[in-house]
Amino acid sequence: MAINWFPGHMVAAQKKAAEALADVDVVVEVLDARSPAATVNPMINAMREARQRPALKILNKIDLADPAVTEAWLAWFNAQDGVRAIGLSCKKAGESAKVLPEARKLVPHREGPLKRLRVMMMGVPNVGKSTLVNALLNRRIANVGDEPAVTKLIKRYDLPDGTWLYDTPGLMWPKIALETDGLLLAANHLVGVNAYIDEEVATYLASILLARYPAALTARYGIDTDSVDAPGVIEAIAKRRGFRIKGGSADFEKAAVTLLNDYRSGILGRMTLETPESRAAQLAAIEQQQKFAASDSVAAPE
Repeated sequence: MAINWFPGHMVAAQKKAAEALADVDVVVEVLDARSPAATVNPMINAMREARQRPALKILNKIDLADPAVTEAWLAWFNAQDGVRAIGLSCKKAGESAKVLPEARKLVPHREGPLKRLRVMMMGVPNVGKSTLVNALLNRRIANVGDEPAVTKLIKRYDLPDGTWLYDTPGLMWPKIALETDGLLLAANHLVGVNAYIDEEVATYLASILLARYPAALTARYGIDTDSVDAPGVIEAIAKRRGFRIKGGSADFEKAAVTLLNDYRSGILGRMTLETPESRAAQLAAIEQQQKFAASDSVAAPE
């Protein structure tokens, strides 16, 4: 299932963000620590690289992510040119204090009242940008909600230390190239609910949990993970919880939503759905497929 979600207001927001970058020193891109690569918006990378602006990558929600995998992702991002990466949970008091000092390290020449630091907060919808903005301002100004695309306009705030902080709407990109990225975004509740089918996303999530965190499925739902596949996980949850539809059949939709909500809330434990290694293997496989497709095209008779 290909998931794509690009509401109309994002077209205008993308254009305005690209224009505003002319007056910005550092892009602060907020990512979900449970799926860091999948939540990198390629349009944001393209816009900041066109302006030659460095990026501070914030791996947010580390309290929900696998600590060991988070460390691997931080090393992966920090190895990139013009990028610094830190992990935090923006809902925790005091965590936001890490952000501006790290941003300043990327532009040490921006110091003092005549060279105030100017940062732009960016990221996909519902990843925690507005929560982080409010924490930096120490007051609730940016709208926060547990639904994607709450912020709609670009706004500038003056911080007490003189920093200019630009808050942007959550930005997706027109076509998600990797089908699995769309599934990861949906699993983390980062795209609108009308863009995906709960059962399909939950089945993909179950396949990852079976491979990486089977003990969590056993502990939460009493599932024998050695004897089920991903669809079987959804069916087992329905049976264990007594989810039935009219006629007595298992309610797969309710079971799927249960798994998604338990994962999203952290009830299942601290989990990360992709690793640098799994990402590299996936990209290598796609590159190989493209090479085969290109060779087949050349070899095909006229």
